[in-house]
Amino acid sequence: MQRGLAAFALLIAPAAVSPALAQGSAQSEAEAIVLRPLSFFKVNDLDFGSIIASGTAGTVRLLPDGSRTRTGGATLAGNGGEPARFAGLGTPQRQVNISLGSNTIWITGPGTRMRVRDFEIGSTPTAILSTSPTRFRIDSALGNYNFPVGATLEVGANQAPGDYSGTFTITLNYL
Repeated sequence: MQRGLAAFALLIAPAAVSPALAQGSAQSEAEAIVLRPLSFFKVNDLDFGSIIASGTAGTVRLLPDGSRTRTGGATLAGNGGEPARFAGLGTPQRQVNISLGSNTIWITGPGTRMRVRDFEIGSTPTAILSTSPTRFRIDSALGNYNFPVGATLEVGANQAPGDYSGTFTITLNYL
């Protein structure tokens, strides 16, 4: 009996004395965007957030600062919603014209399509974007800029639940 206990003690002794060694590794990504002069790109998409429709039509307005308001039967759900954001690199004090490809777009999904209108650029002062160019000046001493764009979404009465999407085009011309 004593020999069995001694052998057992010898078997577990090395495990008790040796430190536990663990090793792991993980990978991550690093990203960078190197801008070329007179560039322009999308940083993120326009997202009206989650909405609850009712038997009455309504609207959801997403302002360039990210705040949302509603009218009629549209109810805001959660704190979601994010304006589109664009950025680029130009020449300091250079003038640029900015315009929309269309003053309204339609987003589609499982139900009736919804209209998006009244696109608004978050500039100083804010301005409604349209197919007619609006002129701005690049104020940054380095020539870099970024700006948000909000809009108004028309939500139909009894709008079917689901994901809706569409595209819009912003054109920027350096003068």
